[in-house]
Amino acid sequence: MFRHHIISAVVGIGFAVSAIGGAHSIEGTGGPAHAIAMHGTPKFGADFTHFDYANPNAPKGGSRVSDAAGTFDSLNPFILQGTPAGVGLIYDTLMVQSVDEAFTLYCLLCETVETPDDRSWVEFTLRESAHWHDGVPVSVDDVIFSFNVLRNEGRPFYRFYYGSVADVAQTGPRKVRFTFGGDPNPELPLIIGDLTILPKHYWDTRDFSKTTLEPPLGSGAYRIANVKPGRSLTFERVPNYWAKDHPTQVGFNNIDTIRIDYFRDRTIAREAFKGGNTDIWIENSAKEWATAFDIPAVRDGRILKEEFIHDRPAGMQGFIFNIRKKIFKDRRVRRALTLAWDFEWYNKNLAYNAYIRTDSYFENSELGSRGLLINADAEEREILEKFRGQLPDQLYTEVYTTPATDGSGAHGIRNNLRTARNLLEDSGWVVRNGQLVNVDTGTPFTFEILLAQPTFKRMALPFARNLKRLGITASVRVVDTAQYQNRTDARDYDMIIGSWGQSLSPGNEQRNFWSTRAAEATGSRNLIGIENPVIDNLIELLISAPSRTSLVQRTRALDRALLWGHYVIPHFHLPVDRIAFWNKFSRPKKVPMLGEVTNISAWWIDPTKETALKDLTGSESGG
Repeated sequence: MFRHHIISAVVGIGFAVSAIGGAHSIEGTGGPAHAIAMHGTPKFGADFTHFDYANPNAPKGGSRVSDAAGTFDSLNPFILQGTPAGVGLIYDTLMVQSVDEAFTLYCLLCETVETPDDRSWVEFTLRESAHWHDGVPVSVDDVIFSFNVLRNEGRPFYRFYYGSVADVAQTGPRKVRFTFGGDPNPELPLIIGDLTILPKHYWDTRDFSKTTLEPPLGSGAYRIANVKPGRSLTFERVPNYWAKDHPTQVGFNNIDTIRIDYFRDRTIAREAFKGGNTDIWIENSAKEWATAFDIPAVRDGRILKEEFIHDRPAGMQGFIFNIRKKIFKDRRVRRALTLAWDFEWYNKNLAYNAYIRTDSYFENSELGSRGLLINADAEEREILEKFRGQLPDQLYTEVYTTPATDGSGAHGIRNNLRTARNLLEDSGWVVRNGQLVNVDTGTPFTFEILLAQPTFKRMALPFARNLKRLGITASVRVVDTAQYQNRTDARDYDMIIGSWGQSLSPGNEQRNFWSTRAAEATGSRNLIGIENPVIDNLIELLISAPSRTSLVQRTRALDRALLWGHYVIPHFHLPVDRIAFWNKFSRPKKVPMLGEVTNISAWWIDPTKETALKDLTGSESGG
């Protein structure tokens, strides 16, 4: 499910809406086809030989070492139990997403895909040549098994994602049809095309609901070669990979051996990269990008630092309120605390003015709300008028903007804190002896900001100091990755720093982010705890949008409702991907729409560069 896992804090603005805009309606495939687009026509025709952001002549060979944060104790990422490693390299999906289009999938395990104009079902014909690493053909039984086991025993996410599938059945020797129920949802054929296929004959003798460190069987371009629990995971390229000459795979999967090393946190991982122990580093800290790489290897060209402009929606990163907690249930309280975070001071003093403040859950795209509602397009206005009286009045009369200061610090934020005090008093909190307490119970206003990365303290500690001026005690606690995952799954937190990535074609995943049902599900992405019937309605309207134009209007309506709920203290975004790498790689000339970080599998080891690097360093990077 690639498109719903582009989640990054370093994302930007400047999206060219002409790239995907227009009134494209929802259509079927007109019979069996090689691809399906959410709106409009696939960019690459049935006779395409490779994606134009890959190099079909890229050489194979060499090794790459990458980093991951934390630890792992399982190779089963599909269930809630355990702390899993990422093993997506070993699996194939029915279809593959193009990262140079808004949302278009091309057949991989399937030979053809077919859906009618109303998209009430989708049928796949499997490719006869597809097989597992043990030589057993990929079958319809595998597809049906994968769907059922993920929905019934997998993470809660799958139940939301696949909840509208009414039936799945074999319709021919290599054909499988998914029939949909409920309200219209034109995204469903693409959602099913994104399904990871698992080997039924392998899992028939194993318990899918349990964690495991046994390397699973896959059908993908790589297999697991070595496992060091909690420390590293090594993948080796499968020389006879069944799809190595398939157009969606030509020019990708060029590295023979990929090792993922696990580090306690990003600070340690960054130092490992600078020391030559890993090969590629994707930076999410403006300060570290500006200061941490003033080292000989950068100055002499052994390490290259590059910034790649992208057109991904930025999504939302911020301080996330857990509104299941009593102190955060009042929207006025949440607005008051929003006034206490000084983005301008942070950006000026700690981030080298690198960032742009986020004002939308769909920033950097045409999907974000803008201006006054009265000036919005008709469909957005009509939708929100139906809910007048159930949404904040300001939504209908004001433009949502994040609080701003002059960046000077204590003096510059004074007016915002004065407004925050008034909001807190209106919601039943008063200052007594320098401490903010509930006017009725005398309970102090205290909470914890839970973090998984020490670098986030740079945002949390200045915020806590400003809160102290309001009489609020906010403690900041950093825990390891496993503990953080366990606590967030169990909703055992007051506030966290987190994010939701967004695609250019939002759909079913919004249920997992914001719906009432997701708020009640352990491990869902409704980190806030939103249980709002209006939000539920807006999600369903978005999912059932009949055209691109309608999708944009319905997404903007949802965006306004989320923003005026003050569920998050928005952070910032960036218009580029920041990538540092040891100078042994070459890459395709074209950067795809969704950014270079989505296309690193198209990079390759350049033998000439690798030899030169080895001569300069005395040994190969990556250990």
